[in-house]
Amino acid sequence: MECCRKRSTVLCGSLFGRLVRMGFPALAGIALSAAVAQAAPFAYVPNTSDDTVSVIDTASNTVIATVPVGDSPLGVAVTPDGAFVYVANETLNQPSGTVSVIATATNTVIATVPVGANPGGVAVTPDGAFIYVANRFSFTVSVIATATNTVIATVAVGIQPVGVAVTPDGASVYVVNHGLLGPQVSNVSVIATATNTVIATVPVGFTPTGVAVTPDSAFVYVANANLTQTVSVIATATNTVTATVPVGDGPYGVAITPDGAFVYVTNRNDNNVSVIDTATNTVVATVAVGLTPFGVAVTPDGAFVYVANFDGDTVSVIDTASNTVITTVPVGNFPVALGQFIGPLPAVTIAEVIALFDQAVADGTLVGQGPGNSAQYRLNALRNMLIAASDLLDQGDVDAACRQLRDVANRTDGAFAPPDFVQGPAAPTLFDAVTAARKSLGCVD
Repeated sequence: MECCRKRSTVLCGSLFGRLVRMGFPALAGIALSAAVAQAAPFAYVPNTSDDTVSVIDTASNTVIATVPVGDSPLGVAVTPDGAFVYVANETLNQPSGTVSVIATATNTVIATVPVGANPGGVAVTPDGAFIYVANRFSFTVSVIATATNTVIATVAVGIQPVGVAVTPDGASVYVVNHGLLGPQVSNVSVIATATNTVIATVPVGFTPTGVAVTPDSAFVYVANANLTQTVSVIATATNTVTATVPVGDGPYGVAITPDGAFVYVTNRNDNNVSVIDTATNTVVATVAVGLTPFGVAVTPDGAFVYVANFDGDTVSVIDTASNTVITTVPVGNFPVALGQFIGPLPAVTIAEVIALFDQAVADGTLVGQGPGNSAQYRLNALRNMLIAASDLLDQGDVDAACRQLRDVANRTDGAFAPPDFVQGPAAPTLFDAVTAARKSLGCVD
């Protein structure tokens, strides 16, 4: 919650701040309303042959920017606040690779960090403080401090590490060692983040590649790319494989829905995606996608899955409600996108809600509701409730701020009881903005 508390007072990197920088100095009510109501995360897809990253707006499923990065970008990770994207550049035929750091506010590279040879997988800690990069031909993992964008530790792991994932509790990093020399060296190294040392090695299937951790940090799913054509399920409490799930031919990428209910696995030789039910660890659906699917990621709301098709130069978008492809987005040449390449939902802060409220009142699209002077009183009261929520958040009382925002939502939801304090064209948007702010804070009813 510390990140949310900071966002209550710091607008840099927030939606409000981005609108100002993008040329909305007056923050016209319509523009801000649309931005708050329709904000969606962005997908960052590395194109290996083009040395670029395609930025997809998931609200419209269109590429809105193409960012030049280093040589042969493969892995990608987005910081929890959505402000930066770290892209591993394999940098072929060189003794070391690099990581490009993209500032999402401008979609430009602001730093380049030297790492080990042929970096692939990238993962970020939940607090955004560190980036873990798997260096395939160095047999190491580089640890980058995001505050300085420098490598502060190098951890020796297994043979040819490729995929990497950090547990949501931030305690451990699971590194998949491809081990092309034979199945006896195909395993997963477990790094303790407190010491940056390997504390366990877990044997899995042959040539594992992709990896993802369940939201409760209890299980790790590993795609075994060759021969075995399975997914290994590791229990983090014991660091042992507790289940092996047969999937398609050439499983590569792995992604887990935010509720932990389903795992999506790309099968690069079958041109499809296996959907695993985590309750039974069985495949419950198979979704046809583009040519040679590699990377896969789930949107923060769990509604859609994005699949990078290496030989198709496209990204397939799967609707998780029906497990069907609803659209295909053209990107650059040979997209890989190893890792969680979709950013978080843009945070909506209380400051943004207050800005929306003030602008709507100023342009007459939001007025008080009630007879006589009570209309103005209710309008003022609602704004004071928002100010109170902001003050509570600044004091560190997230739960109280959530309760206050719930009361604001109840007074703007259009329901008969309790009566709304406001009315007008902007009232529904205000309700949506308050709801989005509560979601950003992790409020639970």
